[in-house]
Amino acid sequence: MTPTEEIITPHGPAGVELDRPVGPPAALLVLGHGAGGGVDAPDLLALREAALTAGLVVARVTQPYRLAGRRAPAPARQLDVAWTEVLSVLRARCPGVPLVAGGRSSGARVACRTADAVGAAGVVALAFPLHPPGRPERSRAAELPASVPTLVVNGDRDPFGVPVAAVPTVRVVVRPGERHELRKDPAGAAAVVLDWLRAGGWTRPLDRPLRGAGSSDRAEGA
Repeated sequence: MTPTEEIITPHGPAGVELDRPVGPPAALLVLGHGAGGGVDAPDLLALREAALTAGLVVARVTQPYRLAGRRAPAPARQLDVAWTEVLSVLRARCPGVPLVAGGRSSGARVACRTADAVGAAGVVALAFPLHPPGRPERSRAAELPASVPTLVVNGDRDPFGVPVAAVPTVRVVVRPGERHELRKDPAGAAAVVLDWLRAGGWTRPLDRPLRGAGSSDRAEGA
């Protein structure tokens, strides 16, 4: 998929699909993809639709290595630096609204690791990969932010494991019958996230629902 636009980072251009809701935005939601996947994953698309109808600007970010056609992920530091650069550009375009950072799998890890650096008000972690399959001793639980409200949505059959909410800032929702891809009911997973966004005050009030779909920004108009 060709991105709407490219944003230059220290590790090459990143791709951005930026969608705006009808009416004034309530928040900016930025989503990253999994290690070998893209921003058209079912759970990311479902969350995009739900967030747009609730009044959020939604940006889906393709990391430079994926935009360059590589499947093997870049080192974590490069992912974090590229993500941070893209978010600084997007925040400048959406002044005065809270930033919610997120993504699925590897993208969720990036959002968690950089939450403080980018000034995120909250983090959405879809299919957070707690450990490599079959290697529970290599836990990544320490990446979950302790200082920012964080929602983790994982399937109970995820071979990458399911985090435990060890700190008050982290809420974990386990989806029955789902694996790492969250393909069984992506709309249901998106509804869980939308409820959490509403509780955080990052959506349009329910008494003022948006009508119609959001509009995609092209590079020249974003």
